[in-house]
Amino acid sequence: MSLIKQLWLTIVVLLLLAFVGSLFIGVSTSRHYIEQEVRIKNADNANALALSMSQLDKDPVTIELLMAAQYDTGHYQLIELRAPDGEIIERRESSEHIGDLPGWFVDLVHFEVPPGQAVVQDGWRQYGTLTLQSQHSFAYRSLWRSARNLAGWFAVAGAISLLMAWWIVRTIRQPLLSVVAQARDIGVRRFTTSREPRTRELREVVQAMNQLSGTVREMLGQESEKLDLLRRRLQHDPVTGVLDRDAFLAQLRASLGSNGHRASGSLAMVRLARLTEVNQRLGRPRTDALLKELAHSLDQLGKVRGGGLVGRLNGSDFALLLPGSGDLEELGHELSQRLQALQEEEKAATLGLPSALLDYAQGDHPNELLASLDGALAGAEAKGDRGQSIAQGAARETLYASHADWREALHQAMAQGVYLGHYPVLDSQDRLLHHECPARLRLKGEWRPAGVFLPWISRLELDTELDLAVARAAIKDIAQRGKPVGINLSPASIRDSRFVLDLRALLRSHPEAAEKLWLELPESMAIHNLAGFRSLCRELQPLGCRIGLEHVGAEFNHIADLHDLGLAYLKIDDSLVKGVDTSAEQQTILRGMATLCHSLGILAIAEGVDRVAETRMLFELGLDGVTGPGVRQHDKPA
Repeated sequence: MSLIKQLWLTIVVLLLLAFVGSLFIGVSTSRHYIEQEVRIKNADNANALALSMSQLDKDPVTIELLMAAQYDTGHYQLIELRAPDGEIIERRESSEHIGDLPGWFVDLVHFEVPPGQAVVQDGWRQYGTLTLQSQHSFAYRSLWRSARNLAGWFAVAGAISLLMAWWIVRTIRQPLLSVVAQARDIGVRRFTTSREPRTRELREVVQAMNQLSGTVREMLGQESEKLDLLRRRLQHDPVTGVLDRDAFLAQLRASLGSNGHRASGSLAMVRLARLTEVNQRLGRPRTDALLKELAHSLDQLGKVRGGGLVGRLNGSDFALLLPGSGDLEELGHELSQRLQALQEEEKAATLGLPSALLDYAQGDHPNELLASLDGALAGAEAKGDRGQSIAQGAARETLYASHADWREALHQAMAQGVYLGHYPVLDSQDRLLHHECPARLRLKGEWRPAGVFLPWISRLELDTELDLAVARAAIKDIAQRGKPVGINLSPASIRDSRFVLDLRALLRSHPEAAEKLWLELPESMAIHNLAGFRSLCRELQPLGCRIGLEHVGAEFNHIADLHDLGLAYLKIDDSLVKGVDTSAEQQTILRGMATLCHSLGILAIAEGVDRVAETRMLFELGLDGVTGPGVRQHDKPA
């Protein structure tokens, strides 16, 4: 039995005991008082009537009239006059009229009052003995009214007491429920914090649990920062802090092979011309600071555009990867403004900052893209210190000529239905965790991958419509196959509170499918829009669906900020996975990431796995699942 039920039971029992005790004492006291009063009344009336008879002539008619007059003036059950030999001289008797009272009450009370007796004298001789018994019906009715009034007043007092008890129990229940919820969260390794209640005992418990959560968060923060420092040493340029060449190329390859919004976008390359001359003129420290400022400016542009990545390809060349960005002229204008600001800030030397831009799409080859950019950058350098060129990308089929055509085609395709691809995510025992299901739309008679239409989905602000269509397709797929399905949600949809409510209503109407649905978002979106992500978790997790992050790596040092969200899984970016079987540094990073994930009850899944040796090593490091082009169900590593 719960504590709240025990409290209510205790309160009700105490009220009943108080009521029964009060009623018993009240009725008993009144009964005793009434019996005493009736006894005195019987004795006094008997003596008074006997005295009157003693002073009168003992004429039978006179005696009869006197007794009749006494009987008619009071509530008497019996008035009797007997001679000394026991013969009845005169008698008046009636039955008790208590039919309007409950029989159980009469039996329970049952007055036991002896009749009053007195001697009637005839001179010096005893004439007879007078017996007088009062009627008890009025006493029963009086006691019944008193008991009912007492019960009524007690009912009112009991109702008021119950209301007060309800308020008191409610003030105890709310913080108690918070303590229970926090204890359950800690039990599943969600280290939440709660507001301290006013109740001292509960406050001490909450303080201890909050201290535990704070300690765990601090520990996670410290460990994630250590891992992030190791990752930066492995993947980042020590001078500028941006990705080095190998890490940047790994991100570019991952984007070109992606089935999501990263599959198409823009590439930009910027060169600090005449680096040797600048170094001689400004000195090494100032040149390094200048390179860092250039990298920071490109990084800021990437963040403004959303999801941009900056890499240092060599001593003087920097590259910027912008997924989903399509207007090269607008991007080139923003880039030129930032480069001009850098040139104007440096007064000690004339800086050459030529740039080149190129769009990319799913299936392009990284080396070909960089070669095209390098050639365009050489042409831009020939134009002057702020020269800029837009490289000619690979010839691609243009599905539709205008925005209106794209909008109409996308609406029609989503109305016809979304096709979901199926790529398995397996654990170490080759069991299916879920299927990754990227969306396909039928455009111009063919099922097109997400890289073709997602840029236009974002440009035309159709993200929420597409995500709801994908969610409906996933629910239908789960109903047909009975297998768990993972789908991606766009950052734009999460920022739309209406979408979250619509998705919640959809999942609530399909509770069985919701329990097999895995929802994932990019790591950067969750970190930089933490309020929206918390709202999503709060609305959807009670329905049973699992929420996780994909492409985890660059922001892993912020994992402590997510310790109380109850995430189900993290998918670690393939830039940390590729070649893990030959890199001790990567093995150290991934082992630490898996340990931290497990400390929070989160599954650690590796993305982009394409070799059996990588799969074997990842499971040895403690990861829970793998996915990628090299992962097929029933293909166990030897």
